[in-house]
Amino acid sequence: MRRFIIGFFTVIGALVTLLVVLSAVAGLVGMLGRGSVASNTVLTLDLTSALPEAPVTDPIASALGPETPTLRDVLDALERGGDDPRVKGLFVRLGDEGIGTAQAQELHDALAQFRAKGKFAIAYADTFGEFNTGTHAYYLASAFDQIWLQPLGTLGLTGLMAATPFIRGTLDKLAIEPSFDHRSEYKTAMNEITERHMTAPHREEAEALVQSVYGQIVRGIAEGRHLSETGVRALIDRGPLLTQEALDAHLVDRVGYRDQAEDEAKERAGSDAKLISLVRYLGRAGHPHRSGPTIALIYGTGLILRGGSSDGLLASANTMGADTLRRAFDDASRDKAVRAILFRIDSPGGSAIASETIWQAVNRVHERGTPVIVSMGNVAGSGGYYVAAPADKIVAEPATLTGSIGVFAGKFVTTGLWDKLGITWDTVDAGTNADMFSSLQDFSPAEHERFEAFLDATYEGFKDRVARGRHLDLAKVEEVAKGRVWTGEEAKARGLVDELGGFNTALALAKEAAKIPAAQDVTLKLFPRPETASELIVRLLSGSDGDRDQADTQGTLSAALEELRLALRQAQYATLPPGSLAMPPLWGP
Repeated sequence: MRRFIIGFFTVIGALVTLLVVLSAVAGLVGMLGRGSVASNTVLTLDLTSALPEAPVTDPIASALGPETPTLRDVLDALERGGDDPRVKGLFVRLGDEGIGTAQAQELHDALAQFRAKGKFAIAYADTFGEFNTGTHAYYLASAFDQIWLQPLGTLGLTGLMAATPFIRGTLDKLAIEPSFDHRSEYKTAMNEITERHMTAPHREEAEALVQSVYGQIVRGIAEGRHLSETGVRALIDRGPLLTQEALDAHLVDRVGYRDQAEDEAKERAGSDAKLISLVRYLGRAGHPHRSGPTIALIYGTGLILRGGSSDGLLASANTMGADTLRRAFDDASRDKAVRAILFRIDSPGGSAIASETIWQAVNRVHERGTPVIVSMGNVAGSGGYYVAAPADKIVAEPATLTGSIGVFAGKFVTTGLWDKLGITWDTVDAGTNADMFSSLQDFSPAEHERFEAFLDATYEGFKDRVARGRHLDLAKVEEVAKGRVWTGEEAKARGLVDELGGFNTALALAKEAAKIPAAQDVTLKLFPRPETASELIVRLLSGSDGDRDQADTQGTLSAALEELRLALRQAQYATLPPGSLAMPPLWGP
């Protein structure tokens, strides 16, 4: 016992020391980041990987993780830099497929405003896809006034492909029988488990989505490069293009290396020009929207699950915890300074129960009279649309994937696998349907009746929430439901979305709903407030969660394991509870 006690306090001491050091390092980094901005400044940014939507709220992960700007950071820097006479332009590295189409559209609009204020924007890529597609990356590059490509680089402008993996064949080899059902025919997440190929509705949906996004990409490139849409389609059909071919087709302006492109940016900025990272510039110049009436900002990113949200070093590990979101909306509505709430969603959905919890929190705030404006990111489908339904206004980019109003559920029957392995089971039970959720046998007729009733009730409840929030009759909702995914462009035409645009469009609508003059600045206040390292130390040592729900508390080790588990896409879907409001990703390898 003595060794245990000594070991326990040794671990606690080490943890406290680590947190103190991390807190000190974070403070030192913040101090070093402060300083003056040169009179001829060029902002720099690497966009070869995805931009996270929400800031990391875990102080440990924040201190250990790389200095990665969020999408909001980039938008803030372009807004601040556009009005800053010291900032002359922007130099961005592109080339890989990290940025989703909807994010690219949001950045495209911000770049247009930045350039409209007399700033230049140079995009550099060593290659747009190395023996791989570079379509999304080049689409974003077309928003810049000058595009550089490294010699021997290629322009992988090859179009779009949606690929869906089907594991039914694997399950058959393992003698595992999937016993699933859905509401309704376009709810394709189930198909990855139960089918070997796309069903007719699945293919219809996928083709419509690909064609919609493809058309948007073609229009964007044509506008940015002053080409005809017909010409752009012909160039895509020729792709991938070699360096000289891209130059001859006026898709690239200059061929050269990164240092040469940087020298060009300095020359355009003027004598003694300095390059400074976008993150460091924000640290020195400050974020916009720090004064004026208050608008709450709440992020909902990742799979929707019961309990608390998680974030950390792996962006794909983010989860939208129902308890965390419920508390955030309650706190924002009780804050007398808050005039409206901006709810930013980037989620493929998840648990139906968790979605209902968040829906009720959003609806309660709406009924209390606080306006709620939703801004959708790359994806806001299924449960991600469910939680948006009560909002006063919904804003999506044209390429946002949304809708997917439907549900799927079921279980894997593993009897055949156990037979192959020579493993036998004996069970005892009490209750007619006690083994309903067991994987040892399929549903009995009575259990199947209850299972179908559950699907019907969840689907009808989902449609009811949409009908009430969007002021549509149920027959109209059924027309756009059936589990079908729409692009934002298609969703607006069908009454599921109010406006096309990004964060700034949603912010303007929030100001309008709060009766704040359009020209007046506002304070964006994040809910829940990020926890500081010192607060984390006090909470861990005291064993108290303060005003946090017990479900919000996660041990450091268990949280890290959860992040690794959730980083695997298929594992994410496998861990969803029965009755899930989730949609699979569209773009495959």
